[in-house]
Amino acid sequence: MSAKWDKHGHPHSHTELCEAGSELYANALRSGRIPRSEADEVPCLLDLALLHPDPDDAQWLRPVPPSSALAQLLQPIEREILERRRLTVELSDAFEPFMAISAQNAPTTHAITVLEGLNRINATLDRVISGCEKELLTVQPGGGRPAQALSEALRRVKPLLGRGVRMRTLYQHTARHTELTLTYLDHVGPEVQVRTLEQIIDRLIIVDREVAFVPARSDRQVALELRHPGLVAYLAGVFDQFWQLAVPINEQIPYDLKSDGISGVQRSIAKLLVEGHVDEAIARRLGMNVRTCRAHIAKLAAVLGSGSRAQLGYLIARSGILEQDH
Repeated sequence: MSAKWDKHGHPHSHTELCEAGSELYANALRSGRIPRSEADEVPCLLDLALLHPDPDDAQWLRPVPPSSALAQLLQPIEREILERRRLTVELSDAFEPFMAISAQNAPTTHAITVLEGLNRINATLDRVISGCEKELLTVQPGGGRPAQALSEALRRVKPLLGRGVRMRTLYQHTARHTELTLTYLDHVGPEVQVRTLEQIIDRLIIVDREVAFVPARSDRQVALELRHPGLVAYLAGVFDQFWQLAVPINEQIPYDLKSDGISGVQRSIAKLLVEGHVDEAIARRLGMNVRTCRAHIAKLAAVLGSGSRAQLGYLIARSGILEQDH
C-alpha cells in the first residue's frame, strides 16, 4: 500500500483514516470548518476527499458530508465487487459442462490412496474401521506383535463388539505362543474368530469388502488405501482361501512327527531352503526369530546326515520329504 509522510516523518496511508484524522474530521463536522494548517499532519483527510477548500476563504477547509464521502469511497469497491461477481459467473458457466462429465463418468472415490507416515495411516484406519458395519478381515504376519500394536488393535476393535460385525483374523502359528497375543484374544472374546497358518501374506485389513489397506514399504511407514471394487474383491478372495486352510486357534496344529522324525514346520523350512531363501527370509516368512529357524535347520541337517549347507539342499531334494503331506 502506498503511503505519504507527515511533517514529523511518520508514514501516512493514502487510503486509511487514521485516529488523528478521525478526530479532526469530527471537529470539522461539529464546527463547520477547520484551519487548513490543522490538516497538514493528516493528509488522509484530503486524500479521502473528506475535506474541501472553503470557497470564501482558502485558509479554511470545510467537511464533506459523511453520506457523500462514504458513497464516493464505496463506489470503486462496489465496482470491483461487481466485476468479481461477473467473473465468478463466467467461470462457473465455463466449468459447468466439465462438472457434468465428471459426475457421470469419474469414480466417486480414489481407487488407490497413498498414506504416508504412521500418524496418517493410523488416523485413516481409525476412521474407516470405526464405520465398519458388516465385516472386518485382518491378516497379521509374524509371531508376537508389539504391545503398542496390540493396544491399537484392541482400541479399534472394542467399539465393534456387540454390533453384529463379523470379525476374522489370520495369524501365523508362532503367534499361538506369545503371551501378549493370547491376552489380546482374551480381551476381544469369541466375537473375533482367529485362525493360524505357517505362512501367510503380508499385513492386510479389509473393511466391509469395500476398502482394503496393505503396506507399501517394508518399514510400514507407507500404506495403500484401496477402494477399487475388483481389487478389494480379489484380496477378500485371497483371505477366504487362506482362511479355509488355516487352523482355528482353539485346535491343535497337526504337526505330528512323521516316521522320519521331521515336523511340518521343518518341512516348510526345507521347502524354502531348496527355493534359495536365506535364514532371515525364512524366519520372516514363518513368523519366527532367526535363532529358532536355525535350530530347525540344524535338526534337519542332523536327521538327513548333512555336513554342510550346500549338501543339505541336495539331501532335502533327494530325500523326497517335500513330496509328503504335512
